[in-house]
Amino acid sequence: MRRGGLQTYAAISVLAAGALVLTGCSKGGSGSGDNGEQDNANAKRQQASIKFGGAADSTGPAAPVPGAKSGGTMEVLQRDSYAHLDPAQIYVNDQGSLAQLIHRGLTGYKATSDDGSKHEVVGDLATDSGTTTDGGKTWKYTLKDGIKFQDGTPITSKDIRQTFERLFAPFINQGPTYIQQWLAGTNGADYRKLLKDGPYKGQHLPNSVLETPDGKTVVFHFNKPRPDLPYALAMAGYAVAQAKGDTKEKYDKAPVATGPYEIQSFKSGKSMVLVKNPNWDPKTDPIRHQYVDQFNITFNQQFEASTKALLADSGADQTGVSFNNQVDAGNLSKVLADPKLKARTISGFQPFVGQMNINMSKPEMKDIRVREAIAYALPITPFVRAFGGSAAMEIAGGLISPTVSGYDPAFDPYGKKKKPAGDPDKARKLLQEAGKLGMKLTFGHTSTPEGQQYSTAMAAGLQKAGFNVQRQEIPAETYYDQVSKLNNNYDIFHTAWGADWPSASTVLPPLYDGRLIADGAQNYSQVNDSHVNSEIDRINTITDPAKAAAAWESLDKYLLTKVVNEVPTGYYKQVQIAGSKVGGLVYDDVIGGVDPRRLYVK
Repeated sequence: MRRGGLQTYAAISVLAAGALVLTGCSKGGSGSGDNGEQDNANAKRQQASIKFGGAADSTGPAAPVPGAKSGGTMEVLQRDSYAHLDPAQIYVNDQGSLAQLIHRGLTGYKATSDDGSKHEVVGDLATDSGTTTDGGKTWKYTLKDGIKFQDGTPITSKDIRQTFERLFAPFINQGPTYIQQWLAGTNGADYRKLLKDGPYKGQHLPNSVLETPDGKTVVFHFNKPRPDLPYALAMAGYAVAQAKGDTKEKYDKAPVATGPYEIQSFKSGKSMVLVKNPNWDPKTDPIRHQYVDQFNITFNQQFEASTKALLADSGADQTGVSFNNQVDAGNLSKVLADPKLKARTISGFQPFVGQMNINMSKPEMKDIRVREAIAYALPITPFVRAFGGSAAMEIAGGLISPTVSGYDPAFDPYGKKKKPAGDPDKARKLLQEAGKLGMKLTFGHTSTPEGQQYSTAMAAGLQKAGFNVQRQEIPAETYYDQVSKLNNNYDIFHTAWGADWPSASTVLPPLYDGRLIADGAQNYSQVNDSHVNSEIDRINTITDPAKAAAAWESLDKYLLTKVVNEVPTGYYKQVQIAGSKVGGLVYDDVIGGVDPRRLYVK
């Protein structure tokens, strides 16, 4: 997932303190400061396996939030406007947070503790998390009674078929592609050949792939076991779209809601108003609540501005919150040091890992000594400092987050934990051996204040090693669109990615499978290594989670020591604050931030 926000538009898939991140989801942290023990506990607990719930676990209504009451209006301060509202186009975390309120899918994550630390995958629109009798090649889902769209139309298997068939259409190009590839039986970008126009020209997926024998039954057929399907279906990118209301590209601005809230108004770049969806039935929903009458969302609220407003805690800001903005770097230490202010905060690790991408498509990057010189020279301290220091981020060693199985805290191939300012002497020697002293290096960076800050200092560190660094600013709103172009102008650029579920299977394949190189895809460094590709295929067949985690860990180490196409920067952590009249404030590990489904006005 790109990280949404910071710079993000990635993953899972990018709204951290200014670093762009994606929703496979896409911010990690350090165990320092007053929140260290809590954050380390968050990391450990998220690595625990999440069970798949049965019918009893999937029955609504959701367990009441202690002390909650209905009514009131909540002000939501957001940095970035929502570029996408069509669930099929949602793959960054700020849009993913909104999706928790307006969209529903076949499955979803239900919090099983009041602190947001424990979850299980349950049936959301379906009666359970799915049943399989052949190890995961065939999955059956039955739709619940009483589930409706905001216009009162019942949700049927016809809508589920439309939801998945439209994913193959050319205009759907920003969301996750796991299930499309699984249905097509391919790891490559050619999955669209299975249904290249989607359902819009009368063509449909064959029953041997997707079967809807009646109005309530949906059966997925795969050519190999897909034991992670319940996880994948819980992603916002696979939430249901309405068949009769499918307006194709226009659906991205005016989707038909299935969750507890619907969109009353949306002025892109300015504001959005959410009101209660009268056709949402809590009896069908084991995950969400509908306590707040109305959410008033205001965009263009930078982290510093939203933090100051919520710290002041006056007027409407007493019921103010941000789904994704974090406490800005300048105020973070003040907030954590004041018990009264800290009492209004939540914090935890996010699944995001930052990476400085080395563009492998550039001829000058073919020499591994050049890539190693970049890796050793790059200072990480400026990046961590830009986002608030160790309370907001932990220096990364590998590509797998502390929140994901397969994480190795001792792995540090470029010595960044010991020398976070970089090793310019070692880098210069490598560059000299390659005969590339003075080599021009184009550094693309986001236009956010954080991006300006870290790129300036990082460029200076690279120049110490003998590079001639030219910085190029990229607008935050289109950052991921620009860096995901195959023929972009940048030699190095930063992205952040988070696991779509707690497995490296949602990290390493989308980022490093050479068969997925395409305009708009997430293999940003354009690495195409035969060993990496074959290992991805091999590991994806391992059904034992522990064995798979160990294999992904080994592949992580191969990428960073033999391929050298990335330099990990930070494991993101998030600290958020709300007004004094905001109740139900919980950091949810899966969402990677505020859980908007539990909020109420005190």
